[in-house]
Amino acid sequence: SDFVKEPIPEYAMEGIWKMFLQEDSPFSIWNAYGGMMGKIPESATPFPHRKGRKFMIQWLTSWQSGDKKTTNKHIGWIRKLYDFVAPYVSKCPREAYVNYRDLDLGVNGEGYKYEEAKTWGEMYFKDNFEKLARLKSKVDPNNFFRNEQSIPLLF
Repeated sequence: SDFVKEPIPEYAMEGIWKMFLQEDSPFSIWNAYGGMMGKIPESATPFPHRKGRKFMIQWLTSWQSGDKKTTNKHIGWIRKLYDFVAPYVSKCPREAYVNYRDLDLGVNGEGYKYEEAKTWGEMYFKDNFEKLARLKSKVDPNNFFRNEQSIPLLF
């Protein structure tokens, strides 16, 4: 997923459409932002992507075959699209929506360390990531609730 702060130029939209014509089953969902969303402070809830966002965009493709060549083709296409739209979406860090998990951003490895998780955690939660890790350390000190990109313990 991506967050858009400024209108995407017409020539870039044309590039996106051309890329969509290269894929078997491209799909995109654009959620409009603004209004009340921007009035809630980013630190008020775990979801920080509010003020100044025009859209949240989800990029998708799907395929049936499990063979490596087909899989690589479709994953390659979505990565190419992701790189193409980079100049038109949020940056420093590039933001992402946690409910559209993207394991290419990073995953919890052996040892499940906060510093490693920060690379993707700040894309999902921005400045709220450390606060969420502190809270997780208090309410789930044994790290029972975990997955590839779950919030790690702070210590």
